Amino acid sequence: MLEAILTIALIALIAGVGLSYASRRLPSSDTDLVEQVNELLPQTQCAQCGYPGCRPYAAAVVAGDTAINLCPPGGDETVRRLAEILGREAIPLAEYAEPSVAVIDETLCIGCLHCRNACPVDAIVGAHGLMHSVIESECTGCELCVSPCPVDCISMKPLE
Repeated sequence: MLEAILTIALIALIAGVGLSYASRRLPSSDTDLVEQVNELLPQTQCAQCGYPGCRPYAAAVVAGDTAINLCPPGGDETVRRLAEILGREAIPLAEYAEPSVAVIDETLCIGCLHCRNACPVDAIVGAHGLMHSVIESECTGCELCVSPCPVDCISMKPLE
């Protein structure tokens, strides 16, 4: 009886050590890696990378379907961190544009809400029928608010 208990205990110990070793040495699942990459991204959902949000871009990066340097709001620091986590070479941003913010010409604004609804980071404030304003510190410069504006009162200005 004692021999059986010792045998089972030894098998459990060996299995535990083997599982511990495997969890440290084997790569994590792609889903875990996608989540890690997604956490590194700025979560602006600006679509400047060509994907509708940060999570789809993260999935494409992990799958190897796209480059790691397509996130302007994240900048070079995000590219460097993505390169480290994915074991790739850090490369400069693909299309570097000068950082800019949206500016609303308040004399032309009709308060239609189209720009506010298009803003992925809620950087535009205002109510229906009233003039809107941009919170410059929140604006990522994604330009998603420009095209929906029916009176063309939104322009982009470089950050100073």
